[in-house]
Amino acid sequence: MSTTRQEKIVELISKNIIGTQAELVRALSREGFTAAQATVSRDIRALGLERERTPQGRYRYVMPRTKVVDVEERLRTIFRECVTSIDRAQNIVVIKTLPGLAPAACAAIDKMSLRSLVGTIAGDDTAFLAMRDDDAAEEICRRMRKIL
Repeated sequence: MSTTRQEKIVELISKNIIGTQAELVRALSREGFTAAQATVSRDIRALGLERERTPQGRYRYVMPRTKVVDVEERLRTIFRECVTSIDRAQNIVVIKTLPGLAPAACAAIDKMSLRSLVGTIAGDDTAFLAMRDDDAAEEICRRMRKIL
């Protein structure tokens, strides 16, 4: 029942300005859902709802905003924490990491959506990057070394 009620809550707050739990309880009641204020409070917490101010100065419940991840900063953090060396052989870049962290390094690199990157392969502590050409491999090595 809570899933259906929570789905209705999401629908109601997306179509109406609802700023208090009491308003939400009344709106749910109009839709045929019986819920106490404490239940609605738990639903709000479970859904992670946030309150924002409207242009008219009222508050309203809204779905949580997705946080924009700075891919470059994420890559820097992952590299600082796990990469031990970077080298290349022609168009292949070899990244050595602490044990178990090569997949994290590859995932961060994949998120960068580099046009010169053909693909990545991660083992336990070694990642291989296939670049389009030698120049692209040299450039990515240079960029990654700056991060370290």
